[in-house]
Amino acid sequence: MADSTFLAPELSDTESMGEETVRFQELLLKASKELQQAQTARPDSTQIQPKPGFCVKTNSSEGKVFINICHSPSIPPPADVTEDELLQMLEEDQAGFRIPMSLGEPHAELDAKGQGCTAYDVAVNSNFYLRMQNSDFLRELVVTIAREGLEDKYGLQLNPEWRMLKYRSFLGSISQQNIRSQQRPRIQDLGTLDASGSLGTCHGPERPHLNLWLEAPDLLLAEVDLPKLDGAQGLALEIGENRLVIGGPQQLYHLDATVPLRINSEASRAAFHLRRKQLMVSMPLLTASS
Repeated sequence: MADSTFLAPELSDTESMGEETVRFQELLLKASKELQQAQTARPDSTQIQPKPGFCVKTNSSEGKVFINICHSPSIPPPADVTEDELLQMLEEDQAGFRIPMSLGEPHAELDAKGQGCTAYDVAVNSNFYLRMQNSDFLRELVVTIAREGLEDKYGLQLNPEWRMLKYRSFLGSISQQNIRSQQRPRIQDLGTLDASGSLGTCHGPERPHLNLWLEAPDLLLAEVDLPKLDGAQGLALEIGENRLVIGGPQQLYHLDATVPLRINSEASRAAFHLRRKQLMVSMPLLTASS
């Protein structure tokens, strides 16, 4: 990560910023406020009935655990990347790929021998599930992410070894789940930004198209279009607490954007999407107490 003294100089003086930069900040802050109000002031969820897919068996210190991998068209699909692109992201330990899934509540069931066990229902997008059926790699990835998600959500410690049931697509009954029904507000695109963070046209490296949005109240995502690049080689990315700086090889691109939100630069990750020629950046946000 870059030195915060380089990435975060005196940027609070709005008098030195262009009118478009101030509007850019206001849009981000407005979207963040709307997200927080939506969580506390009004319900924004709807009930879905996931359809059964397949069931895997594992265990914890409490006994047998079954995970019903289900699907629903109401769950948003992940980004459309090839398996080769996804494998590259995982090998580089990057967080540019996310699989949206709904983690259901635990429910007590009886296994085939009549012994007590616990089952969880995990739902993914239906179209992605169809793709997963033809890929052992995606199936193992989904089960791993589901297991880790359940561990984080419920404080579990599940055995990473699992076995898929051959003759049962689910254990027990699959309950309805509540998912977010309102689309998260996206940040209005303001075009390309110059080195001061405002709109403009000048000579030198090209200013790439930047799209920012709040995936959650504590997570900011960015997509940067880099059509002249074939990969991440030579691409420089520096993230400060409130600044995003990108430099391309051979001075093809340069972006220096001010973000009016506090970014956790240490936890930020990036991945280059080869087919779309985009840099995807995941930036967790710092809380007020951080």
